[in-house]
Amino acid sequence: MKVLVAGANGNTGRLLIQYLKADGHEPYGLIRKEDQKGTIEKLGGTPVLADLTKDVGYAVKGMDAVMFAAGSGSSTGAEQTEAVDRDGAINLAKATENLGIKKFIMLSGMGAGDPERGPEELKHYLEMKGEADDFLKTTELDYTIVRPGGLTNDEGTSKIQVGETVERGTIPRADVAKTMIASLQEPNAYHKTFEMISGDTQIEEALKTLS
Repeated sequence: MKVLVAGANGNTGRLLIQYLKADGHEPYGLIRKEDQKGTIEKLGGTPVLADLTKDVGYAVKGMDAVMFAAGSGSSTGAEQTEAVDRDGAINLAKATENLGIKKFIMLSGMGAGDPERGPEELKHYLEMKGEADDFLKTTELDYTIVRPGGLTNDEGTSKIQVGETVERGTIPRADVAKTMIASLQEPNAYHKTFEMISGDTQIEEALKTLS
């Protein structure tokens, strides 16, 4: 499967490229800067230069699936959060739908559906994530919206806990990336939005329990 990863140079994005390649997929890494190309190539991906806030149709064309793992980062202001986390995600989803590509996996955040549940400093970020998620739900795409708890760089266990809402906790980025990839292949994950933290259930089994 040809899979475009937006935000491919981010911590989770790099893992997605690496794991997609290992699973036999053909990963394409959407990046903003020329000097990031080498990183994507080393991980086994094909770099695609594009700006999420502009026309991305050429980057999406020919793909079988699209993943959004981009983020404005904690050090940027509200304006950048709106431009990338909301508008960039919506722009990519529109381009995907317009080209007739069905599968779209969104990396969101725990509390995006109810920003009041999150920390005050993340409220605006979660609001923007929530607005992007809400738009995705109006499309004809076979979407999956993944809302992890606090992300860590710990080694993954491939065991998670999922639900419409789950108690606040943490999860290794590795397990988030693996869950996003597993969601491509699991029809029960289509048209689903779920929160996730580390747990006791294998990823593939956890996705089968979503309702």
